[in-house]
Amino acid sequence: MIKVYGKPDTRSTRVLWTLEEASADYEFIKIELGKEAKQESYLKLNPGGKVPTLVHDDLILTESVAICTYISDLFPDSNLIPACATSDRAIYNQWCYFAMTELEQPLWSMAKHRFVLPKEYRIREMLKTANYEFEEALDVFSLGLSDREFLVADRFTCADLIVANILSWAKRGSKRAISLRHDNVEQYLQRMLSRKAFLLAQKREQEV
Repeated sequence: MIKVYGKPDTRSTRVLWTLEEASADYEFIKIELGKEAKQESYLKLNPGGKVPTLVHDDLILTESVAICTYISDLFPDSNLIPACATSDRAIYNQWCYFAMTELEQPLWSMAKHRFVLPKEYRIREMLKTANYEFEEALDVFSLGLSDREFLVADRFTCADLIVANILSWAKRGSKRAISLRHDNVEQYLQRMLSRKAFLLAQKREQEV
């Protein structure tokens, strides 16, 4: 049985979404960030005291994109990931890395300097820089997406899931929503978040 330790409306959501797309059986274990996540029993699984964490047999994974890719490979019939050593797999990897290093990184910087870091380490001026970085990344993403429905091979993959999860984080905003700036990006996000598996993942988070 696959176990996922996580918290609703965090990076855990993308893991549950992947599992729902794969029609996989799994157990979701809710972890409150802070005191509960810092307990010794959980730190043995995730030394950073963060979420998500996946446990499958003897395997423990703690990085969300690595987890989503593992699940996609584990359930090949889901068609969530292109075959290894193909051009589609290379494009898939490119979008995943872009999502984490260019799209998510400035959003996380904004969150850290608003409320995550201890107050003495927050730099207010970082918010303007991070917002600029996110807007630059959005412009690149809009051009790369163009008028296509999906990012890779004209079908839904985990790359779409990861990007959509990040874009939805921007739209919700920890303190204020961030504009997605481009109609094609807005429409893309709406398509992704209307998928049945995403809605099931959200429901599963709230049931715990």
